[in-house]
Amino acid sequence: MVGINRQYYYRSFWIKKEKQQKVNQVISLTNDVRSKMPRIGTRKLYFLLREPLQEMHIGRDKLFKILKANNMLIQPKRSYRITTNSHHRFYKHKNLVEDLVIKRPEQVWVSDITYLGGRDKNCYLALITDAYSKKIMGYDVSNSLATTGTLRALKMAVKNRMYKDKLIHHSDRGIQYCSDNYQEALSKANITPSMTEKYDPYANAVAERINGILKQEFFLEEYNIDLSMMKKVVKDAVSIYNDYRPHYSCHMNTPNKMHRQRKINMRTYKKIKLEELVPPA
Repeated sequence: MVGINRQYYYRSFWIKKEKQQKVNQVISLTNDVRSKMPRIGTRKLYFLLREPLQEMHIGRDKLFKILKANNMLIQPKRSYRITTNSHHRFYKHKNLVEDLVIKRPEQVWVSDITYLGGRDKNCYLALITDAYSKKIMGYDVSNSLATTGTLRALKMAVKNRMYKDKLIHHSDRGIQYCSDNYQEALSKANITPSMTEKYDPYANAVAERINGILKQEFFLEEYNIDLSMMKKVVKDAVSIYNDYRPHYSCHMNTPNKMHRQRKINMRTYKKIKLEELVPPA
């Protein structure tokens, strides 16, 4: 009477119900992954869930649409706070990695210090990361910017070292890394020091990137907890990051998997010159 085929009319209800079931399954799978990595992006999410999504005939673009419709896309956050004091009497080493092609694990370690918690918290995270595999080799959480925290992170990294090839330690020119105690520890472990020479965040891009992943994807900057509890939270976050989180620069391998082999050529971070960021007059 209204010009619609009866079979088509009822089939539309079945199709709608089937689509809703698929959406619910996708949301459930997404929540399972984000229970461990709360702010993991959609591309990495698709890589982790590729097999069950393909069985449901859902591609990457469809996954984006489903998450967008349910307000589940991750919005990037940008925050920057200075933790580097490079105005000191200690010797500053040359940059040895600026034009270096990184081809293997434990060829270059990068290190940095970042804030944790809110702005009213005196909590700091010292990290040492392998530039090739993006594996966090050593870390330390403390309530001070003293050199002791960076030394504990270095001690853990040396303990976790797997290869005995030549190794370069790259950092900014902060007083913690230039101090006599830290340089002595590097020399004792037969590690060559290297430092940034410009006030350019891209000069230590890998370290800055890992800082951002831990703080933004694992909410480490938002916890209002004491130091002992923060240490436990960071330990869990580092373990999940090394074991489960795929990395684009590692061809979607996890840091641990990338670290255990030496054949894959890593993708490099895009280099941006500081002068390119400043608009012309």
